[in-house]
Amino acid sequence: MKKFWKYLLVLLVVLIIIAIAFLFRPVASKAIKTANDEPTVDVVLIGGGIMSATLGTYLNELQPDWNIRMYERLDAVAQESSNGFNNAGTGHSGFMEMNYTEEKDGKMDISKAINVASQFEIAKQFWAYQVKQGVLETPNTFINPVPHIAFVWGDNVNFMEKRYAAMVQHPLFAGMKLSEDKAEIQQWAPLVMDGRDPQQKVAATRMDVGSDVNYGAITKQLIGNLEKSPNFKLSTSTEVTGISKNDDNTWSVAFKDVKSGKVDHVKTRFVFIGAGGAAIKLLFM
Repeated sequence: MKKFWKYLLVLLVVLIIIAIAFLFRPVASKAIKTANDEPTVDVVLIGGGIMSATLGTYLNELQPDWNIRMYERLDAVAQESSNGFNNAGTGHSGFMEMNYTEEKDGKMDISKAINVASQFEIAKQFWAYQVKQGVLETPNTFINPVPHIAFVWGDNVNFMEKRYAAMVQHPLFAGMKLSEDKAEIQQWAPLVMDGRDPQQKVAATRMDVGSDVNYGAITKQLIGNLEKSPNFKLSTSTEVTGISKNDDNTWSVAFKDVKSGKVDHVKTRFVFIGAGGAAIKLLFM
């Protein structure tokens, strides 16, 4: 058993070193040479995830004549954080996220939960509109109803009671249920209750109108629609390596084909960094 933990520790250290080396690997110089008369696109979207896909969809609808370029380091879109297996899919809608509610001076502050829940409702309206427009497929291909449950035990039960009392008064959380009955919670979340001390105090809230969102499916469908536009171009297996601002207030974006090693650049009026952790260094350029 000791050998197992030793090997596991070594593996974790190696993975951390690899991650650090990847994040802090050298990138292109900030100084990217471009000519004043060089062709200029309107927008460059860095990363092929839900953020770039959403902004690209907005721009394509509002400014269909704009030239948009999207660059993704992997060989397909929606493979990292937007992938359905790499995020919870709850939409962080505020129903069960305990850190969105904070007790201050004995009073429960639910303002963050209200704000986030409101934003998620707007997101659902956006997706519903895209379904009507034929951009997104039938809703069950990317969003399905699933109860959102928050669970606590011990001293946190009192916090849960106060949280529920504050939230249930707001229309966004009007259907929330609170239970401290172990048998009922067992029905809601059997794995959570299995083997638990029967003397332990527990509490749970449940919102039946919660959603399970597949952001990977949304991303692929949105980008698939964007690719129908002659003014949109997606480049996969392409890593952005540098960004610099030009004298005329445009931007130069350097990129590299990760398979062939070929390097190039594009001149653009606007840049959106919608990539994940690997793009951190670009923010400092």
